[in-house]
Amino acid sequence: MPVRSGAQAAQANKKEAPEAIKTGSKTGKASSRKGTYAHQTLGFGVPATRDPHHFKVVIPKANSGRVQISEYLGLQASSDEFAVIDRVSLERPRWTAIRSEVQRAFNAGLKAHNLKSASWKVGDNPVDRLLGKELCVLAWAVEGMEMENIPVAVRNWLALRPEERWWLFGMTSMSTGGINDSNKGWRLALRHALGDVAQSELLQPRGRREIVKHDPLPTLDLFGDE
Repeated sequence: MPVRSGAQAAQANKKEAPEAIKTGSKTGKASSRKGTYAHQTLGFGVPATRDPHHFKVVIPKANSGRVQISEYLGLQASSDEFAVIDRVSLERPRWTAIRSEVQRAFNAGLKAHNLKSASWKVGDNPVDRLLGKELCVLAWAVEGMEMENIPVAVRNWLALRPEERWWLFGMTSMSTGGINDSNKGWRLALRHALGDVAQSELLQPRGRREIVKHDPLPTLDLFGDE
């Protein structure tokens, strides 16, 4: 076996180093991060499976365009006619007022469950079905709210547990959950409950008692596929 000189060995090591990075050795930090998520997702936590139940936030390119949030029932839909439910349409300034805090809260939850984070972009933004319900609660609350009250609504929304947001979505969606159902029933109640500090403080413990007593908690999509 031929003996390599020190210069030859050093040159060989330089040639081998890139290959070591590619194969995920200790010298390849970038590749060691790949494949570490619990499972593959699209957007904000949507399982990368065939036609999952999820929400979609459509952000138009024009700054004056409205942001629409719709629910896609996927394989759970009884027919194509009822496969998509348009939930709410927000004026762009209202969306801008909530988007950053919502993104931060969603990504914190995704990170806690070892899932890929995401960010809002122009076009279609897939959102996990339970995160979509939480987003609708806030969007319904701010759709007709005075702009100066929106920061209060965001803080109160963040203070609620996910289970409380799901419960509020369920109660609201039963009768006033469509895109044209604003300014009445539970939609109007959400505006006052989240936009007014005193009312939101009263609502919060009552909501928790209601959830524990009457509403069994669903399984999070974030923990796995449907």
